[in-house]
Amino acid sequence: MPFRPTLRQLEYVVAVHDLKHFGRAARHCNVSQPTLSVQISLVEQGLGMPLFERTSSHVAATPAGEKLAKGARLLLSSLDDLLNDLSTQAAALGGAIRLGTPPTFGPYFLSRLLPRLHEQYPGLQIYVREDNPAALEASVADGSLDCGVGPSPERPGLAFWRIGRERLYLGVPAEHPLAAKSSVSLGALAGEKLLALGRGHRLLENVRHLAEASGARIIDDFEGTSLDAIRQMVSIGMGLSLFPELYAKAEFRAQDDVTLLEFEDWNEQRDVGLYWREGSGRERHYRAIADAADLVAATLGLR
Repeated sequence: MPFRPTLRQLEYVVAVHDLKHFGRAARHCNVSQPTLSVQISLVEQGLGMPLFERTSSHVAATPAGEKLAKGARLLLSSLDDLLNDLSTQAAALGGAIRLGTPPTFGPYFLSRLLPRLHEQYPGLQIYVREDNPAALEASVADGSLDCGVGPSPERPGLAFWRIGRERLYLGVPAEHPLAAKSSVSLGALAGEKLLALGRGHRLLENVRHLAEASGARIIDDFEGTSLDAIRQMVSIGMGLSLFPELYAKAEFRAQDDVTLLEFEDWNEQRDVGLYWREGSGRERHYRAIADAADLVAATLGLR
């Protein structure tokens, strides 16, 4: 393997070339002159050729010294650029984050979180993917996504930072007898039909729990693809369903064909937060995002 000078030795070569004096070069590099001279000599020995001509009055670079100093200057400048770029990325939480979120949560939370993150970390790029929670957790686990924000994950191997808790409301058609009330008991739901999102959605589990607790039944031959679709189905009297807090606050109006009710004797809620792979080397970045998400959750009133 050919001789390879150290970065420090290359700094000495550039300093002697530029200052044309060993003493001034040593002071510039914050080392003693003997130390610098020895290191220059080691480089010359390693390369098998002189780099500088030394006289009592001046130091001049040989052709080899000129060529090495020019190349060393470019190399050191490129290294500085690389390190500065990495430092900038570190200040911007690594420069880029691939974030997954379910459509039942992300659109209503990220609209508050992303501007805050952009203000704190203007160099950070965030790529958002929407999918059902089960698919997102699999993507975080296999590394195709960096982290996810939404309901607490069920997949093992994921770290979870809870930022709040969403209440669940029961949506009933406006002409349903229950719509005249502001709250509902589990007993009043016996025999009612429930609509649910498809497999992979946490809300499907919540609807199943409600059915078990109340005696209502889930319509098995229908799996909603979105909360908007479920809401439309409820509005025309095809069944009742659960709607999470942020969606309900953003999408429901008093004049809608669907009325939202609170539960009198059922307190199931869903924890929401940020999650990532356990042991990830970027945990510090994700915790910084979680800190910002904590503040957003507080402003949204998530309990």
